[in-house]
Amino acid sequence: MEKDYTIPAQTRIGHVHLKVSDIQRSLDFYCGLLGFELVATYGHDAAFISAGGYHHHIGLNTWHSKGHGPAPAQNTGLYHVAIVYPTRKNLAEIYQRLHKMNIRLTGAADHGVSEALYLNDPDRNGLELYWDRPREEWPVNPDGSLIMYTLPLDLDGLLKELD
Repeated sequence: MEKDYTIPAQTRIGHVHLKVSDIQRSLDFYCGLLGFELVATYGHDAAFISAGGYHHHIGLNTWHSKGHGPAPAQNTGLYHVAIVYPTRKNLAEIYQRLHKMNIRLTGAADHGVSEALYLNDPDRNGLELYWDRPREEWPVNPDGSLIMYTLPLDLDGLLKELD
């Protein structure tokens, strides 16, 4: 395909809509644990949640999934939803909360441009909770292209943000 179009630089991803098996269980996780706010419900089968009063960052629905199990891990589909925290301290706060609540992480990584925590929601939808380092700190090659990698995240160092 010819490259004759470039998406505008100001484009952003607006929201994600997840199929879940139980609305209340998902609300307990996303609102009760992660701190999102319930904005609206759509009958008993859908809920819309956000951070900071936006109309919704995440939609949750049971329209085709009520009472069913998670999608098979080896099938195609959404790998994870990435939730960006404004600061490293904010990421440390949610890490401390997850740790205190005995929520199992599936991973934690330093990607050079960001630091990330990985976990699954109750329906095994993957989540990445992360913060971006300031752009001037991003590692680059001599030609200016980004260097991204996956190294272990220093979780003790992350918690020092809370001192």
